[in-house]
Amino acid sequence: MNESNAPAESGAPARPAPGALLPLLGTDEEVVAFFVGVADLDATDPASHELEDGIRLASGARLEQFARAGSGDAFCFVGEGGEERPVVYVSLDGEAGPLALGLPELVRLCLVAPWWRDAPGRSAEELRAVADEYWEDMPDLDRRRDRATRALGLDPAGLPSEAKALARLVELSRGPVAAACLVVGYEDDPLDPLFDATPDHP
Repeated sequence: MNESNAPAESGAPARPAPGALLPLLGTDEEVVAFFVGVADLDATDPASHELEDGIRLASGARLEQFARAGSGDAFCFVGEGGEERPVVYVSLDGEAGPLALGLPELVRLCLVAPWWRDAPGRSAEELRAVADEYWEDMPDLDRRRDRATRALGLDPAGLPSEAKALARLVELSRGPVAAACLVVGYEDDPLDPLFDATPDHP
């Protein structure tokens, strides 16, 4: 008998081993319910994930899709390795950009700000309105998030704030990570950035 399948005596969720978040995103009922139903990240059928022809990294590094949004947009790992690799989002609308340095960072972003796609160009007030719409549509959002967080072996109290998670998206879009994660299309033209990469001016 495989001891890893034995239930934990304490009743607490087992903390995933390093590199084990992606399987949970595709199989754990609480996690799937949140990430597919709330955060629009579906990793339940990896074999069906395939980028459109011609979409690749300008650097020539590997671009591996591991999940998709309901629209067909792609979540991709950059380069070789495991879940520590940078994560890039490739939109069917011709936009692409880095979301996180590793799957754990992406997971935290989706948990605290599942509406992150609405962040570009929006004011704090507009983002608050988007967040409020999520709560109106899903009054049990906090409960669903906390259950998914614990199923992933994480502490809800240790999650970043919405503001910090969204600021991190802009930070990644303006640094060397964005250059290393540049996605090009059919004619080697770079896809448009997901976020405004122009530095703020006082």
